[in-house]
Amino acid sequence: MKTITAPYKIKGGVHPAYRKELAREQAIRTMPVPSLLRVSMAQHLGAPAKPLVKKGDTVLRGQRIGEPAGFISASVHASVSGTVKAVGPAPTASGAMAMAVDIEPDGNDTWLEQLTPQPNWSALDAKTLTGIVAEAGVAGMGGAGFPTNVKLSPPPDKPIDTLIVNGAECEPYLTADERLMRERPEQVWTGIAILRHILGAKIVRVAIEDNKPDAIRAMKKAMADAEGDVALVVLPASYPQGAEKQQIYGITGRETPSGGLPMDVGCLVENVGTCLAVQDAVVNGRPLTERVTTVTGDPVAEPGNVLNRIGTPYADLIAFCGGLRGSVAKVISGGPMMGFAQGSLDGATAKTTSGLLALAPGQAPVYESLACISCGRCVQACPMGLLPCELSQALEAEDYDLADAFHVMDCIECGCCAYVCPARRPLVQHMRTGKARIALKRREAMQKK
Repeated sequence: MKTITAPYKIKGGVHPAYRKELAREQAIRTMPVPSLLRVSMAQHLGAPAKPLVKKGDTVLRGQRIGEPAGFISASVHASVSGTVKAVGPAPTASGAMAMAVDIEPDGNDTWLEQLTPQPNWSALDAKTLTGIVAEAGVAGMGGAGFPTNVKLSPPPDKPIDTLIVNGAECEPYLTADERLMRERPEQVWTGIAILRHILGAKIVRVAIEDNKPDAIRAMKKAMADAEGDVALVVLPASYPQGAEKQQIYGITGRETPSGGLPMDVGCLVENVGTCLAVQDAVVNGRPLTERVTTVTGDPVAEPGNVLNRIGTPYADLIAFCGGLRGSVAKVISGGPMMGFAQGSLDGATAKTTSGLLALAPGQAPVYESLACISCGRCVQACPMGLLPCELSQALEAEDYDLADAFHVMDCIECGCCAYVCPARRPLVQHMRTGKARIALKRREAMQKK
């Protein structure tokens, strides 16, 4: 095992105030089970899971309550044993509606032992291990939520030679991944080793930003005896250093083609939290029913990192951290750059809930958007080399063909353009709307063929 500095510099990017000091020194605390959990069927990229239970059913922790509804979909499991109180639509973090299962705990927290622990996992083949990951409902826990078993199954003509483990956690305020690497580095490394075994990847790179020295030390120790081409890569702190296409370039110099995927350049990127979930699924036989979430922000009385059951209401999560003090202007699921503002605290945590952030009024000012002044700052900041100013104006005019020609579908919605825009234009919202409209247009065209 070796330690290296990232050999390539990513394009664009910004340096926001990271504010990680609020939670980074707070060890992970386990939250008691709340009185009701709302487990969404849409916790992953792709088709929402199909509910398998109905009101009045009794369930055990780890029982599958949602089955995949397509190739890109994932199983969903009960986070606690208890009684199903309702099955119906509920808002997700983004505001979209999806089916959810409300579970009232019975106080026993009884597990359904449906997965067999595999401590000798190295004796199993890739197909078997990938099947375990699929059964456990593991999905990307860095925010995107791509079903992990799908990622682990590239087509034969696109073999993966490089496994990149994302420990950058470049999003301001969030420290959940850093605490995992500091407190559970051996388990994280075991998950990495399992993924490497499944993929047959010769090269492994664990990427951590240089503003996390304690995490770097912990992972270096856990990886000390690793064999083969394994390295811990120290990245310069820069947002969005943790975006997978940027991380691939910064570490390997390979550029993912427009409209392409990491596997097109022989790479696969997984978040450290996902690696831990893979370890828990394979070694301990546990489906994904809990995760660590950073609860932070100046209005939070006791910011910290909380191990909570998936489906924990936001209100309960904040109450566990001492509640809110003073005025609150905004609550965000995720971080300030890529997270989603919440209309209330009625939402609940999902596999992708890396943070819950509260901002004071002075940190979330109300402003009016102005016309583009053609300053070019958004162009300099865009890590994808796009023209956000031109895209924004095309999308305002509902010229989706022009936006498509300007590669709006390559936008990673990182928010760098909006962060630097002096006219306060809602650039990310324009991109999201445009991408959704173009995707719909493409689906309709496919259906007509």
